[in-house]
Amino acid sequence: MAAEQALPIPPAPAEKALRRERTQRWLLMLGALLLLAAGIGMRGPTPSDEPRFALVAHQMVASGNWLIPHRGADWYSDKPPTFMAMQALSYTLTGQWWVAFLLPSLLCSLGTLWLVYDLGRRLWGHRAGLWAGLGLLFTVQFLFQAKRGQIDPTVTFFVTLANYGLLRHFLLGPDWRAFWLGCFAAGLGVITKGVGVLAFLMFLPWLFARQQGWKQLPSIKGHAVHWLGGGVAFVAAIALWLVPLLLYVHAHDSETARDYVHDIFFNQTVNRYVHPWNSFQPPWFYLEVIITSWLPLTLALPGLLPAWRQQVRERDARFLLPMAWVVLLILFFSLTRAKRDVYIMPALPLLALCAGPFLDTILQRRWAQWTAIGFLLLLALPALGLGAHSLLFHSAFATRFAAARQLGDQAASIWWMFVVAGAWLLLCVLVFRARRAGMALLAGLAGFWLLWSLWGAPLLAKASSPAGLVQRVEQTIGPDAELALVAWKEELPLAFERKVTDFGFVTPWHRQLSDAIVWQEKDPTHRWVLILADVMAPCVDRDASIDMGVTSGRDWRLYRLDAIAPACRGGNVPEGKVEDWGGIDSRR
Repeated sequence: MAAEQALPIPPAPAEKALRRERTQRWLLMLGALLLLAAGIGMRGPTPSDEPRFALVAHQMVASGNWLIPHRGADWYSDKPPTFMAMQALSYTLTGQWWVAFLLPSLLCSLGTLWLVYDLGRRLWGHRAGLWAGLGLLFTVQFLFQAKRGQIDPTVTFFVTLANYGLLRHFLLGPDWRAFWLGCFAAGLGVITKGVGVLAFLMFLPWLFARQQGWKQLPSIKGHAVHWLGGGVAFVAAIALWLVPLLLYVHAHDSETARDYVHDIFFNQTVNRYVHPWNSFQPPWFYLEVIITSWLPLTLALPGLLPAWRQQVRERDARFLLPMAWVVLLILFFSLTRAKRDVYIMPALPLLALCAGPFLDTILQRRWAQWTAIGFLLLLALPALGLGAHSLLFHSAFATRFAAARQLGDQAASIWWMFVVAGAWLLLCVLVFRARRAGMALLAGLAGFWLLWSLWGAPLLAKASSPAGLVQRVEQTIGPDAELALVAWKEELPLAFERKVTDFGFVTPWHRQLSDAIVWQEKDPTHRWVLILADVMAPCVDRDASIDMGVTSGRDWRLYRLDAIAPACRGGNVPEGKVEDWGGIDSRR
């Protein structure tokens, strides 16, 4: 069995085999493009993270300042500007925000997939690379995040590119250009989310394997200047952002600028790791993520674990280096109390890489075939049953589900999607059966994700969007009025075509309301404020305000200055707490 013997370096294929490999390679990428790109342009940003990044990118384009990201009136210091600048650049190229906010995730996910395939091909041959790519492509976390306008697919690409360069150098080298590229990519990962430096954890298993004389390690002899070049490349990538930032802050020195530098370099990195303030999870949290979010790849673990153990016993460094890095990354993020599933997403490509040489063999075993079929049935039968039951009997659960997501008369459509998805998965099981369980799995999941991308996600996004709220506000205030937001959500400024005024996002609500009152007093007739209803008391008379309805579970009110209590005029608003924002987390 392939899992029970050392895997040789793949021989050079013949010309006919090369053509077949080339065809399969491009079919993989074309299929990935169709699957990952499905649904782009059919929905806008949806909470919680997408509207924030899209708003920052929108303000970059509007202001021309791509160096200092802003969220409303505030400097946005949670993340470096790289990802938002990529979204802004995508808009300048496409002219469509509904395309631009998802385009970086799409391109980076395709890039990550290509890197995994290519590295697998170089290490073990074309089929190993192909299966590694397929294993990654159909993993729940990879597919779901590739279709989101969030930062993590971009970070995963840069970290994977860094690992790609390091592994080509350590395992297939010496290849100093690949090494320098990997170091440069690690720097790009730093200026995207800060975690790119973790790619250098790859040095630890490499040094260990070299010390112990493991197989498949080339002799790498280079002058100190070669190794120093990696450090230069790493620093150069960071300098692309850091140098202009420091020059800007020096030229525009202020308390705001100093607070921004301190927050982004210290509070959002070291302090957030050592003393986190949200997303608390138990130490075993990432085991749950691996078992669930890395499906269906994790279904192969009963076959993969013995195979990997065999390769480690045979001292094959091609497995030690990437697998040890996966373990080190997961361990690093397990040591802090704050944990989110996407933190370990950069480990997923290398896990798929190490699975590639064995997936084909594993899927020929009966237990794996029945496991794959059982997984599809576990998806198909509940989806089919839930959809049919909700359509036929209008259960209390279906009513609550539709009401919470403001589906209204579109509720039946989402249940029909469940019915169709369940029927498709069941059809794949019946057509391919256990003997071709791999094909059943690929076809079933591809159809499911296409249905979700083209039907489910746009429907839910449309139903929960603030478009209805915006329309009601516009009809009430008219085209000549001015509008400001207090205790606002990030999707609101994106939804208005007009310019809206805000008084900060992380600013405590009582200060926002105070500034809004002063702003309104300058033109009481034409200036309106849209406010979260939870934060009106004691200054805004509810009866004198106008109900704008509920959007995303939040009650919004519209008012002019005449709704302000006399005691609060002049911006004299009693102090409150951030918790009084009605659940808005100011430090997300």
